[in-house]
Amino acid sequence: MRQTVAFLLAGGVGSRLNILGWMRAKPAVPFGGCYRLIDFTMSNAMHSGVQQIGILTQYRPYSLMGHIGSGEAWDLIGRRRCAKILPPSTGREDFDWYRGTADAVAQNLDFAVRYGAQRVLILSGDHIYKMDYAAMVEFHKQKKAAITIAMMRVAWEETHHFGIAQVDDEQRITAWEEKPAKAKSNLASMGVYVIDFEFLEKSLAGRRGHDFGKNIINDAIGVAPVYAYLFSGYWADVGTLKAYWQTNMDILTPGSGLNLPEWGVRTNIDDEGSLGDRPPAVVAPSAKIQNALISAGCVIEGAVLNSVLSPGVHVAAGAVVRDAVIMHDVRIGAKAEVSSVIADKGVVFGPACRVGGPGPSEQPNEKYPDHLYSGLTLVGKKAVVPERIKIFRNSIVEPHTTPLSYGEYKPREGAYIRGALPSEGKALGRPSSR
Repeated sequence: MRQTVAFLLAGGVGSRLNILGWMRAKPAVPFGGCYRLIDFTMSNAMHSGVQQIGILTQYRPYSLMGHIGSGEAWDLIGRRRCAKILPPSTGREDFDWYRGTADAVAQNLDFAVRYGAQRVLILSGDHIYKMDYAAMVEFHKQKKAAITIAMMRVAWEETHHFGIAQVDDEQRITAWEEKPAKAKSNLASMGVYVIDFEFLEKSLAGRRGHDFGKNIINDAIGVAPVYAYLFSGYWADVGTLKAYWQTNMDILTPGSGLNLPEWGVRTNIDDEGSLGDRPPAVVAPSAKIQNALISAGCVIEGAVLNSVLSPGVHVAAGAVVRDAVIMHDVRIGAKAEVSSVIADKGVVFGPACRVGGPGPSEQPNEKYPDHLYSGLTLVGKKAVVPERIKIFRNSIVEPHTTPLSYGEYKPREGAYIRGALPSEGKALGRPSSR
C-alpha cells in the first residue's frame, strides 16, 4: 500500500438528509452515538494500511476539518503518513469550485504526485461498511487492471440509484450503465475505485465531463481493462433520512451485519462535543433501558427503548424515548414522549410534549414530501419543542426554533415548523423547497 494514495470525497451537500445537512457536510453528520459518517471510511483506510489520504472538501467543511484534525485519531500522522484537507483552489469564477467527483480529483492530483503514487484509491466519506482496501489493491495488481471498482449485488428495485456493471467470467466489466431506469444487471458500484495513476492522469486530461461514473469509467469500458471487485459484507448508503434512521437501528439488531465493536471504528474523541471530557453515563434507579446504545455523559432517568443516544443526552424521569436517534446534548423533559424521531444536537424537548409516533403515515411532509414520508419526525439543531405540545409523524422542526416559532402551528401529520434562521436561511444553509 506504500505506493497507493487515497482521495476521500467529502464535499457532498447531502440535500436528502434535509436539515441534518444545513450546517455541515454530509460526511460530518453524527452517526451511531459517538461517530461521524466519515469515521467508517477513515477507519477502513487505517486498517488497510493506507498512509496518505487527501480529503476533498467543499460544502461547509468546518466541522469536518475540526473532526479530522491532524489525522492522529486514525494513526495518520508522521513523516509519510497524513490526512490532509484539500479544499477547492478557487479563483474568481464559479467554475473554480469542484464540478464533479473527477474534477475534484483532477484539481488535487499533485497530492498523489507528491507521494509518488502508482495507484490512486478513490473513496466516499458517507457510507457505512467495513472493507479491506489492501485486498482490493492486490486484486487490481493481479488483474493488471487500469480501473478496479468495488461492487456488490443490490435489490433489483434499487439499481436505478447506482452505476451498474455487466461482467464476464473473469470479472472484467463488459458494459456499464449509470443509474439506469431498467437495469440489465444488479451488480452495483460502491463508489470505491482503484485506478493506475498514469491511466488516471490521461483520463482526467481527456475527460468529456466531470464525474467518475458517467465519464471516466464509462469511457474506459472496452478501451482499457476495467474489473469488478466483488464485495458481500454489510454496506449502507445513508443518503436519505429513512436510510439514516434504519442504519442506526441496524446497530441494535443482532445479525444485521453492522457490528461496531468488531469493526474497530475509530473517531476523534477530542472533537467538540464528543467523548474527550465526558463522564461515564449515569443510569438512575427509575430508568428503564431496553436494546439501546447509551453514550458517555448521558443521564437516564426515564425509559430508553430501541434507540441510539449520542454523548450528553439527558432523559428526565417519566420520559419515554422509543425507536429514536438522538444526537449530542439533547434534553428530554419529564414525561415527554419521543418516538421514531431523529433529533440533531442540542434539541430541548419540553416536559410532557409528544413528538412523533409509531408506524407509517400516509401524509408526507408538506414542504419536503420526497424527504420525509415513512413516519419519522425530524427535529433540527438547537430547536426548542415547547412543553405539552404535540408534533405528529413526518413533521420537520427547523433548527433554532423557539416557543415563538409555534404561534400559528396546528398539530397535524406532515407539518413544517420554521425556526429562527436568517432570511430564508441563506446564512445557515436552508435549502430551497425544490
